Amino acid sequence: MTAEYVGLGGWTPEALAVPGEVRAVVSAPDPVLSRPGPEVDPTSDESVRLAADLVATMRVSPGCVGLAAPQVGVGAQMFAVDITGHPKAVTVHGTFVLCNARVVEASRWKAGREGCMSVPDLTGDVKRASRLVVEGVLPGTGAAVRLVTDGFEARALQHEIDHCAGLLFLDRVAGAHAIYQRKVYL
Repeated sequence: MTAEYVGLGGWTPEALAVPGEVRAVVSAPDPVLSRPGPEVDPTSDESVRLAADLVATMRVSPGCVGLAAPQVGVGAQMFAVDITGHPKAVTVHGTFVLCNARVVEASRWKAGREGCMSVPDLTGDVKRASRLVVEGVLPGTGAAVRLVTDGFEARALQHEIDHCAGLLFLDRVAGAHAIYQRKVYL
C-alpha cells in the first residue's frame, strides 16, 4: 500500500448494505482467542456479513469501543472500532471496520489501563503506542486505507489487531502486578 490511501474515504457501516446480527461474545480461555486468524477476502459475502455483525454487536455492548472477529468466535483478521464520545478520545475516525490490518508505524509509547469483553473480570496496564499508522482494507469495497491516529483510538486499534493475532491484553501486561480485578461493569 502507498501513501495515497489515506483515511476512510467517507466509508461508513451503511456501505455494507446488509443488516448486522448481534453475536455472542466468547470469553477466555476459548481457543479462538489464542490463535492468529487468517486474512480474509474483504469483498466476499461472508466478510461483509461478519463486518456488519461486528458493528451490530459492538453497538449493543455498553462501553465497547472495539470488537474483533475472534471475540465472536470467528478466526479472521477483521475488527470494528468506534471511540466516538469516549472521554479519552482525541482523534476519532467514527465507526469503521478493517480487514487484514497491520501497524506500519508506532511511536510515543505509554502505559494505560485496558479491559476487554472477552476477559470481563480483569483489567490491566498495557504499554502501547500513542501515535499509530495502520494499513488495512475496508470490507465491502475492498479499498485499501491508511489511518493515522493517536491517543485512545491508537490504543483501541492495537488492542483489536492483537485479537486478530491471537493475543489478549493479558499477554501484553508487564506481570501479575499490572493485572486488576474489574471494579466497574458497564
